[in-house]
Amino acid sequence: MFTKKNLSILLCIVALITTILVGCSQSEQETKSEEPTKTEAEKEKPKKKGSDYPNKPINMLMGFKPGGGSDALAQLAQPFLQEILGQSFVNQYKPGATGAIAWTELCKKTKNDGYTISVTNTPMLMTNYIMNEEIKYNINELEPLANVVTDPGVIVVGKDSKYSTAEEFFADAKANPGKITVGNSGVGGDDFFTILIFEKASGLKFNMIPFQGDGPSWQAAMAGKIGASFNNLGITYPQIKAENLKPLAIMAEERSPMLPDVPTVKELGWNVVSGSSRGISAPAGIPEDVKETLINAMKEMADKSEFKKAAADRALNIDMIYGDDYKAFLEKQEKDFTEIWNQVKDQYQK
Repeated sequence: MFTKKNLSILLCIVALITTILVGCSQSEQETKSEEPTKTEAEKEKPKKKGSDYPNKPINMLMGFKPGGGSDALAQLAQPFLQEILGQSFVNQYKPGATGAIAWTELCKKTKNDGYTISVTNTPMLMTNYIMNEEIKYNINELEPLANVVTDPGVIVVGKDSKYSTAEEFFADAKANPGKITVGNSGVGGDDFFTILIFEKASGLKFNMIPFQGDGPSWQAAMAGKIGASFNNLGITYPQIKAENLKPLAIMAEERSPMLPDVPTVKELGWNVVSGSSRGISAPAGIPEDVKETLINAMKEMADKSEFKKAAADRALNIDMIYGDDYKAFLEKQEKDFTEIWNQVKDQYQK
């Protein structure tokens, strides 16, 4: 006979079984929830092509000897980029033909994987092939990453020069057209074109003396062998600071904080802003993620206060221009310097 006592026992057994089953189910759910799904694991560690860049040292081509403007940029930027990217840089100096040897190698012979890049200087980067049809590379074969500094043009004289001001220098040039000797870093360099641009704007005429580099030019001015040197601030600043050279004028939009008493050429009445911009480029066709990594590293570098101080200590004017904007900048310079060269080339071509 099925009694109330039997019913109570049966209900207890059912309740016990239900409790056990529910507990097992909850335990299974908790175990599953603790284990990430495959999709979640993939989200934690995304995998994409090139995501491990850079995983070895990066080569840096430089088309000029150590101690010049390219080297100055490399020494400024590389400590910060090495820290950000976690890889070292290996400098490869390949001087000659105002940078054309290194840039030809970059454009024509370098694998476009981001492990070989180069300092790219204006205007020599373009004027090399604008002025010499035997040079076959061009800026379309580059992937411009970022301009870093623009080193403004400056006119310097020796400490014992008879010129104390730019006005005295320009007045003498006006009274003696074509007779005042001025040095530049070589035919086709930024100083060479700066003089041409200034002559056109001012109507003054100088006796241009080309040297093989910025150093010989300012050294000749310091020794009084020439009337003045058209040069760059970052290169001449150590000698200006040591009072071996006197700066007369600077070719920038505004006065330099390093030379607050030196007027700009614009202040003196001529709209001439000139100098050498130095950046970093890769061969055309590098992977998009590699390009993005390098540009982002340079953006991070530019935001660092330590980087800004290091540039200021070297009198280097930070002028960051990235990616497509840097490319457009180079293309405009190519157009401008082609026009200038076409106006004067008959004087320099035999």
